[in-house]
Amino acid sequence: MSMIGCTKKQSNLYEGMTFTDERMERGVRQAAALWREEDGTKEEFQAFVQDHYARTEEERTALFESLSRMLEKMNESADMLTVELLKPTQLTNAGEPTEIDWIMSGYSASAHMMDDLFTNKVAFITILNFPFYTLEEKNTLGAQWTRQEWAEARLGDVFTSRVPADVQANLAQAFANAENYIADYNIYMGNLRNEEGEQLWPNDKVLLSHWNLRDELKALYQSDNLESRGKNREKQEMIYQVMQRIVNQSIPAQAVNNPDYVWKPYSATDNREPDTRYQKILDVFHAMQKLDAYCPNMPTGIIRNFEGDIEIPAEEVERLFRELLGSEQVGIVAAEIKARLGRNLRPYDIWYDGFKARATMNEEALSEQTRKRFPTPIAYEKQIASMLTTLGFQKENAEDIARHIVVEPARGSGHAWPCVGRHEPARLRTRIAPEGMDYKGYNIAVHEMGHNVEEVISLYRMDHYMLRGIPNTGFTETSAFLFQHRDLQLLGYGRQEMDREAVYDAFWGMYEIMGVSLVDMQVWRWLYDHPKADAAELKEATLQIAAEVWNQYFEPVLGEKDCVLLAIYSHMVNSPMYLPNYPIGHIVQFQLEEALNGTTPAEWAEKYERWYRLGRLTPNHWMKQAVNGELSVQPVLRKIADF
Repeated sequence: MSMIGCTKKQSNLYEGMTFTDERMERGVRQAAALWREEDGTKEEFQAFVQDHYARTEEERTALFESLSRMLEKMNESADMLTVELLKPTQLTNAGEPTEIDWIMSGYSASAHMMDDLFTNKVAFITILNFPFYTLEEKNTLGAQWTRQEWAEARLGDVFTSRVPADVQANLAQAFANAENYIADYNIYMGNLRNEEGEQLWPNDKVLLSHWNLRDELKALYQSDNLESRGKNREKQEMIYQVMQRIVNQSIPAQAVNNPDYVWKPYSATDNREPDTRYQKILDVFHAMQKLDAYCPNMPTGIIRNFEGDIEIPAEEVERLFRELLGSEQVGIVAAEIKARLGRNLRPYDIWYDGFKARATMNEEALSEQTRKRFPTPIAYEKQIASMLTTLGFQKENAEDIARHIVVEPARGSGHAWPCVGRHEPARLRTRIAPEGMDYKGYNIAVHEMGHNVEEVISLYRMDHYMLRGIPNTGFTETSAFLFQHRDLQLLGYGRQEMDREAVYDAFWGMYEIMGVSLVDMQVWRWLYDHPKADAAELKEATLQIAAEVWNQYFEPVLGEKDCVLLAIYSHMVNSPMYLPNYPIGHIVQFQLEEALNGTTPAEWAEKYERWYRLGRLTPNHWMKQAVNGELSVQPVLRKIADF
């Protein structure tokens, strides 16, 4: 029997007790492991067990319903307060944030919630009656569980640690500081100059790192003639240079978020930015590290992220990534890209975007269309229902889903903010220029809408609140990718299927983001091995890790030994270890796309909704119920080999 470990003192709490069943024994042992001296004596603990253990199914079901309702209301209330407090720093229609707004952006509305629920013994009542099961146990036993039993197991996941409120608040503040740093990391492209002093971008072009820089680089693969192709490549080389300077912190400090500073990315020697990027990572690490002592079941942030949140062990995630990265299919797709570009590949070609249907279309013409159709966030919001019907959702169903989504103007690159209770909407945050939503912004908005649709269905259409959501955030990324892949379809350009171009595009996207994710994972392993490192040491370690992953899997096809480009993603600063969710999402997406290929629009929508009503099973069980298979890169590798 796998349980939260007890010390000898804690095991004395239940000495002499008689257990009526296995569940009671499991619950008592787990409750004892988190019981503190101030919670009561041994006699009081045993009296608590006798008073609060539900001995009949009727009592247990009533308790389950009460706890589910309570947790939903508490989660919802805390989330609604957080949304309000963050509006000035996250939304452009809330006025310029003041000093107090920045301070309150780090406030955690739920920081004391867990403390309070342990103090009033609600947490112990939950643990006693709905004990925790390990990932291995869920994967083994879950095949025989009913939906009710799965929901009860998820209730058992709520109270597996006892983290003090000040530790939770400290972590929330560290995340907020990192997010605020990233949200304001704008590069004024009109201020860049090549070595001849030539300006390549208009004055009003401002790009957020890394998202907008990457998307601008992608867009530059489109060219109508040799002259524009040459100019586009010069711009790509300059973006690549800027990205490297951000990673190695050689970028001039004045170049960040400054509309007045003109500089040359190839030769600037002005005062570099301090190692702020790496200090923010360290601050988050140290704040997360303080949780370790209070999480006996999952004593590191790495374990909590992979076995707790993602529910796939880190070793298995890394094995999947390396299997694709080291495959011969990389060379096949790289050769195709090289032939299309008519040149040797460069490091930034990890973002080659020529396989997408839009690659043959004029982006400015697409932007003209999207600006006209979506001049404001509310204009996008009003068209969500009609876009869903285009995908195949029935009109009434589409309108009901759209009713639970609001669109808001973001300060950053845009994101989806989920609904956690059934009285609040899912929020689509998007960045729209005064002249309207350009095509790149629209493409991102469709991605975020995919998150929102999943969030609504997996909450509002769920049979049990405790099963709300999806196995891990990779599966919501899958939903976002399914929608984003069909962005042109939503503009009226016909259905988009997984043809050869789409398969190559999916594979190349996996190749890129798996490399980035390996760097993120290895940086966190390094942090735990070197907990006393300073920002300069972390920077050097990150550069070395990025170069090693590059040299093994990317340099053979893209060139430039010791390239550090894989460390550019802002997620490494404000969302540690989130990046692996993207390639997991891509893997799942490909397997779902195979099941969707050849379906009618109505069948597409029916399958999509059925999948996202499965709820928060483990990835293992979700994939079995969705496509009768397991998470694997073999389907995409086979498909590439078949072409």
